Amino acid sequence: MTQEALFVFVLIGLAGAMMASNRVRYDLVAIIVVLALIIGDILPVSTALSGFGSSVVIMVAGLLVVGEMLERTGVARAVGDLILRHGGKDETRLLLLLMLACAILGCVMSSTAVVAIFIPIVLRIAADTGIAQSRLLLPMSYAALISGMLTLIATPPNLVVSDGLADQGYAPLGFFSFLPVGAVVLVAAMVYCVLVARSALGQKSHAVAGAVERPVRTIAGLATRYEVQTHVHVVDIRHRPDIEPDFSASGVRILARGRGVRRGRKLAIYAPGMELRAGDQLLVMGTAQDVGAITDADWCAGVQTIGRSQSEWLSVVGAADVMIHPESTLIGRTIMNIAFRTTYGLDVISVLRDGETLSDPLNTRLQANDRLLVAGAWKKLDALVARTHDFVLLGMPRERHEVAPAADRFAVALAILGGMVLLSVLNIVPVVVAVLLASTAAVLCRTLSADEAYRSIHWSSIVLVAGMLPLADALNHTGGSALIVNSLLDLAGEASPRVMMTFLFALTAGVGLILSNTATAVLVTPIAITTAETLGVSPYPLAITVLIAASAAFSTPVSSPVVTLVVAPGNYRFADFLKIGLPLTLVVGAITVLVTPWVFPF
Repeated sequence: MTQEALFVFVLIGLAGAMMASNRVRYDLVAIIVVLALIIGDILPVSTALSGFGSSVVIMVAGLLVVGEMLERTGVARAVGDLILRHGGKDETRLLLLLMLACAILGCVMSSTAVVAIFIPIVLRIAADTGIAQSRLLLPMSYAALISGMLTLIATPPNLVVSDGLADQGYAPLGFFSFLPVGAVVLVAAMVYCVLVARSALGQKSHAVAGAVERPVRTIAGLATRYEVQTHVHVVDIRHRPDIEPDFSASGVRILARGRGVRRGRKLAIYAPGMELRAGDQLLVMGTAQDVGAITDADWCAGVQTIGRSQSEWLSVVGAADVMIHPESTLIGRTIMNIAFRTTYGLDVISVLRDGETLSDPLNTRLQANDRLLVAGAWKKLDALVARTHDFVLLGMPRERHEVAPAADRFAVALAILGGMVLLSVLNIVPVVVAVLLASTAAVLCRTLSADEAYRSIHWSSIVLVAGMLPLADALNHTGGSALIVNSLLDLAGEASPRVMMTFLFALTAGVGLILSNTATAVLVTPIAITTAETLGVSPYPLAITVLIAASAAFSTPVSSPVVTLVVAPGNYRFADFLKIGLPLTLVVGAITVLVTPWVFPF
């Protein structure tokens, strides 16, 4: 082993350790890898940075925009409504429909986004049917993972594998090339979840700290859960205040202003500097003791706890129950230093951690899976829950008529999606061009604005993919790939190519528990191709094995954000993932080794 190869292996090990620790952002790890390859004189600067100009990176960005289009136009949520309509209260039928819907939707949009969208849908199903959410959420997340095994654009590792084949002079994978293999895996997983997983999960959710109970369907219910049911008040204005009211020191927050008599009454979200007149009313949030101090002001005519007048305020003010995403950029920061109201136009009313309300929610550093009760304008709430890389919607109250922001573009979104798939399947244009055409059309057809398109792109994911791609070049350049290939050949001996596929599946699935699935695909794809060439067989069965294994992150709750998202809402323990995910991984591995050579002969 050369010193350069040793350097690359050590670098991979350090990158894996940093990712596994969850203390260093994945995108920062990727940047560190790029810098190390340059400073260590392993790759020239142009090669080390070549990932940022890769077609894979462009495709990932474009697909995120397409996924946002499907969410904003209501296409994604319409799928959830169909499940509720046709699933009834039969648990088996609901589970199968849910898994099928997630897998299909995940074929054309981020599987992480699919899970974020479906969590409130599953919670609503659980509430309506009495089925424990733990029996639905984990199978749903597994189906979202398996969606990555169905189409070329379903997940970045697929694009990495296809690009790796093209780089070595082979034809890239088609849009539905490996669908037969993925479809068999999906069917097997659905049968497994119905017959095995449900029994292993039991009849009820685990009673652990931080449990997420049945979703609350009203604002009053949300207020009770967060212990703020007596904190909403209406303040009557006697005359115009000499100075603008500022209750921040006492913890009281002004949410809205009402003006005029009942029939001609105008309600508006309160903003600093808003004019106040005699007869106006303010909707405020705070404890009875804190709000009671307001009565000392000469401009105050009285304070009343909100009652029957609640309904009129709900035309402008709403609330939502959200959870901090495990990959959120807000983790480690406080509500105050985030300037939450300035940034999002909303107020954080209360925070739940481990099932308990925080005594000082505004000045406590946020952690993954913290639950926030946020209040403000409905449109601002819609915008907040659309930021699925920072927040996960756990419950929107029934007072909110769920209307997609661009519902009038529903048919347009379907046409754009259909066009993208058709262009790709018929090979009229390269897949990357089809994706770029679709994302551009999404903006031009006003399914979302250009700013919203840029916001939908998870730049941390883009940097991760771009930064890890040069590692494959580094392994090839230093002889590291050849070393791994020779070791695999020595291990397999004179065994058949199927045995080599078994080793590759185990290698990819194992490394994927430490590195991200994209980084794993970057590393193992060239190894699989070189191994096939050494054996004198087609590289496609071995490459597809890597592709399937990269999405088989079933065994731990931290191997992928797709499964991490359901840990808190489903009240899962680490043992649940081992008990259910490990056997499923073995099933998927067996199917891959047996079925793939039929679709892609050696």
